[in-house]
Amino acid sequence: MTNPDFKKEYLAAKERSASAIALYNAREHAGLTQADLAERAGVPQATIARIERGDNVTFDKLAVIAHAMGKTLKVEFA
Repeated sequence: MTNPDFKKEYLAAKERSASAIALYNAREHAGLTQADLAERAGVPQATIARIERGDNVTFDKLAVIAHAMGKTLKVEFA
């Protein structure tokens, strides 16, 4: 963590992982498969899979997916 470039990339990956895990947990808690959620959200199943792998996603897309599960998107600075 002493290398600034490494630290920056590490922290970015950690944040992407947190959002991926949050989506996975919310989807599982709702009892939905990736395909079920994708259909409800009007997005391809591959989009859900990419987000759950930690790929970048827009807040707009996350909000659409959250609403498809009857949830709201909450962003928090900690």
